[in-house]
Amino acid sequence: MAREESLQSTHAWLAALAEEFDISPTLVRELVGDILELTADVAHNGPSRPAAPTTAFLVGLAAGQAGLPQDDTAQAEQVRALIARTSELLKRYDTGSADEQD
Repeated sequence: MAREESLQSTHAWLAALAEEFDISPTLVRELVGDILELTADVAHNGPSRPAAPTTAFLVGLAAGQAGLPQDDTAQAEQVRALIARTSELLKRYDTGSADEQD
């Protein structure tokens, strides 16, 4: 029950913040799971727990700088591509080869 209440309050908070920042609530709902998976991966497999929220922040900055399309589905795909790039970097970071080029 407590976990369900926590998820409900999280979704309510994200909906309020999305409204404040004029972000599509559909886009937020579509990506929240992806972002949570990314931050969990960074927190547990990355350099440190504090790197998790700051990684999500940088993914958001990259999405903003990329000039996302207007369509929610296209935006979600573009953000997921940034998450995938981040996950690949994390894998290389774990093996000590983050600075190596493919």
